Amino acid sequence: MHKLNSKAKRFFWFALAVFMILVSALSAEAKIDLDEDVVLLKKVSKAFSEIAQKAMPAVVFIKVEKKIKVETSPFDFFFGEDPFFRHFFGPFFPFPRQPREYREKGLGSGFIISHNGYILTNNHVVRGADKIIVRLYDKREFKAKIVGTDPNTDIALLKIDADDLPVLPLGDSDKLKVGEIVMAIGNPFGLSYTVTVGVVSAKGRSNVGITDYEDFIQTDAAINPGNSGGPLINIKGEVVGVNTAIFTKSGGYMGIGFAIPINMVKAIEKQLIEKGEVTRGYLGVMIQEMTPELKRSFGLKEDQGGVLISDVIEGSPAQKAGLKRGDVVIEFNGKKVTNVSEFRNMVALTPPGTKVTVVVIRKGKRKEFKVVLGNLKKATIILSSRTELLKKLGFSVQNLTRDLAEQFGYTNEKGVLISQVAPGSPAEQAGLEPGMLIMEVNRIPVRNTKQFFKALAKSKKTGKVLLLVYNGEYTRYVLLSLR
Repeated sequence: MHKLNSKAKRFFWFALAVFMILVSALSAEAKIDLDEDVVLLKKVSKAFSEIAQKAMPAVVFIKVEKKIKVETSPFDFFFGEDPFFRHFFGPFFPFPRQPREYREKGLGSGFIISHNGYILTNNHVVRGADKIIVRLYDKREFKAKIVGTDPNTDIALLKIDADDLPVLPLGDSDKLKVGEIVMAIGNPFGLSYTVTVGVVSAKGRSNVGITDYEDFIQTDAAINPGNSGGPLINIKGEVVGVNTAIFTKSGGYMGIGFAIPINMVKAIEKQLIEKGEVTRGYLGVMIQEMTPELKRSFGLKEDQGGVLISDVIEGSPAQKAGLKRGDVVIEFNGKKVTNVSEFRNMVALTPPGTKVTVVVIRKGKRKEFKVVLGNLKKATIILSSRTELLKKLGFSVQNLTRDLAEQFGYTNEKGVLISQVAPGSPAEQAGLEPGMLIMEVNRIPVRNTKQFFKALAKSKKTGKVLLLVYNGEYTRYVLLSLR
């Protein structure tokens, strides 16, 4: 091996020194970056901790008791409810069954929304409860009363007699974005004040089958039995949802939880405080989703939203305002309409009597209509009453359109057309058939279904319906009984 000369040796040691200095500098820089990351993580961790500490005092633990009545026998231990023995020995085998009363206990969560003791939770937490106990963060317990419930959205409002209580601020769920970090606080499995963190994994979840009006926030923040009614909180410490359900095949957490958007809850909570119940707006239309094929058929762009009106109910606010079958609703009171569930919620959450603007596309042209919404509850009562009457009579009717008049050969006659007759019904026994024209109800001439049902309403008292029907050749009177 050749020996290095003195110049080469000096260069070698100089290069080695420079290399060591660079390595040392890079290590120091990496250490600084690592320290900064750790500091950032500590700040994030501290922020979550502070949010939880501020929120927890306003979260409550709810215990409920329900009376359950069942029939039991001393021999149930041996024979149970085996239908084999009941079939051969009768309902009193092996001993007459005696009614017994049990107390069923349940657990849930909730959160305080006012300093004087109003608490939001789920309806299914307190449904049928005989006794409701609310335990606060400071271990105090209060008996709670139900101010009002809304089963259609699974919301309940409770009240306890207390003052100066901590309150959770309500946020704006419309501003919530998919991927945003959220926190759930509740009492899963009775484990008080459990905090879990996750993200918003989806918004606007409907057709889940949990409630009638669905617009759920989907989250992967762990939600388990007992979390129901607790708050879903954003990074500002505001409530953006009420935890209400989980998707599970095992009964436990599987990464998908659902919360009711707080903006929906706000409208409900206000009505529950003022009236103890929720009244919903009523438009009076049948609607369906716009498929790509329907969009092309109605001359809409593929990326254009909206819902299709498939029918307009006789005498409804929609009909009075001029809305028609085939209209595509694209806006409701200044908000864009994208799907059926969203539109249904918009109408339902608007108070009855409100004058709204409905924008539609009709034959390719944009049109605006002013509609005064009706009361859904009253409309439902009327519609169900009509349905019940016709169900007893055994037939259904529809308006006589120009096309139907030509089809059945009616020229100058006026009335409503019998569309269906139930087999074995009073209508069939009286000789009524589809295609016959009802010209009078209880001696009152009728020209449309609105007049028909108005005249029919008088039969509730008498229990009898007198119809004048025309079969294309002659008219005759038919008397039907409602009893």
